[in-house]
Amino acid sequence: MKRRKSNIGHGPVRGFESPEGRNQRQLRVGEAVRHALVRILERAHFRDPDLQDVSVTVSEVRVSPDLHNATAFVLPLGGANRDNVIAALRRASPYLRGQLAHEIELRTVPILSIEADTSFDYATHIDTLLRQSEVSRDLEAKDDESDDDSGDVDDTTTDGKDRHGR
Repeated sequence: MKRRKSNIGHGPVRGFESPEGRNQRQLRVGEAVRHALVRILERAHFRDPDLQDVSVTVSEVRVSPDLHNATAFVLPLGGANRDNVIAALRRASPYLRGQLAHEIELRTVPILSIEADTSFDYATHIDTLLRQSEVSRDLEAKDDESDDDSGDVDDTTTDGKDRHGR
């Protein structure tokens, strides 16, 4: 069964930029490359023993403004043998680029760089920090203050007069 190529990357850019400074075309092409990489990695039979029977998560693909370079952030499922799998994917990047040419329709297929995705490690680190007793105590105190401040505003003082002395 032959897959239909997507025609992502053609058409005018309307001036939209993401908070990271990437425009709409970069985001669209990056997402198309990510989806294509996932399909390729699902069905590919690699000769490299480090890639045999390994499930890989492609979390993000960032594309350069000229669409000639793309960095794929990947992580083996479970994080096992991360360094070996990343090195094997880097060795296989010319093959993956060739497969991308069959999957997506672009004037030039981006040169792939493979990087380890560290966002999950960072999220775990932040979660660990938030679970520390000092931080959780401060967060609870902050919540108590915000609960006291919420509700109706009462302009009267303890002597029954409002703040203007009436």
